[in-house]
Amino acid sequence: MQQDTRKLLTTGTVILCAGLICVGLLFGLFGGASHQGPHTNGGWLMLILALGCLPMGLLLSALGLAKLIGERTRA
Repeated sequence: MQQDTRKLLTTGTVILCAGLICVGLLFGLFGGASHQGPHTNGGWLMLILALGCLPMGLLLSALGLAKLIGERTRA
């Protein structure tokens, strides 16, 4: 595995896990959310962080996996 592929996979996984932790904190510690949004200011912060981290982490992880598959098929 090349160094840049490892960086993509590691960074994508860390950002994705951070987003999942934010979702867990939103519903576990900060009072959850209803159809009108979270109930606390901390809940809003966790929602915004999750909405930023989840798509970015998913895309970085997908890019890293595609690069890893491409490396393995060439080798």
